[in-house]
Amino acid sequence: MANRSRPILNVLIATTLAILLAGPAAKGLAQTVAPAPLGEQPALPAAPMPNVPLDIQTAQAPVLPHDLSPIGMFLAADVVVKGVMIALALASVASWTIFLAKTLELAQAKSRLTRSVQVLTAANGLADVKMDLGRRAGIAADMVAAARDEMVRSEPVLDHTPAAGVKERISSLLNRIEVRAGKRMSIGTGILASIGSVGPFVGLFGTVWGIMNSFIGISRAQTTNLAIVAPGIAEALMATAIGLVAAIPAVLIYNYFARSVSGYRLILADAAAAVERLVSRDLDHRQSREAQPRRQEGYAPGADTAFARIG
Repeated sequence: MANRSRPILNVLIATTLAILLAGPAAKGLAQTVAPAPLGEQPALPAAPMPNVPLDIQTAQAPVLPHDLSPIGMFLAADVVVKGVMIALALASVASWTIFLAKTLELAQAKSRLTRSVQVLTAANGLADVKMDLGRRAGIAADMVAAARDEMVRSEPVLDHTPAAGVKERISSLLNRIEVRAGKRMSIGTGILASIGSVGPFVGLFGTVWGIMNSFIGISRAQTTNLAIVAPGIAEALMATAIGLVAAIPAVLIYNYFARSVSGYRLILADAAAAVERLVSRDLDHRQSREAQPRRQEGYAPGADTAFARIG
């Protein structure tokens, strides 16, 4: 019996010793592979891009701008985007330059023409206006000069033809002077219309180009990190912002000048109408002076004959 229980006892003793020896070993292994604290975990190396040499990966790493201000983004932008921004900035400068120049020109022209219309309205004939407008270089003086020149040219036929032909020719001359003056005053407004209509689309072109470059950088870097995409998109959107800054004032300035030029043309029409009235008055005075001697000459023989018959 003792011989049979001895193998069993040996197995139990061996199992107990194995358990006791395995405990410290397992504890030491657990301490060896325990994770480090959160702040002390080592950084894992970046996985290399497949099929791309290491030097090319290093060269294609995106370079982020150090300054995200408007000037910094402009300096870091693509060549095409820079060209778009510079063109839009020049267009904005041109809009404000036209605004200042045309505002002064319109103010002076309106003031001079308004005074001339007052002189024309108060005059009794073209001879009176010549003395008042002789020293003033303006559209009203050109109208008076054109009317006087046509009167001088039509002098030989004034006594033999109706005055309607002279009035029609003078009206045609004044109309041409009025149209030329209005067109000359509208010079520059076409540039404002072009900037206002094309500026946003030019800025949109710069935006599309910049976003396209950003996506190309994403594909090369094989990452969707926002820090890599954001600078390029910001630069692209700044092109659209500059386009709006150039276009919105251009449209407002164009509308302002359209109203101002319309008012100037109304004053031109008043000046032309005043000159036509002076011409008509001069022709009526001429006809009345010529008709008076004829009446006197026709009246004298009839009077003598009547007195002779009565006698």
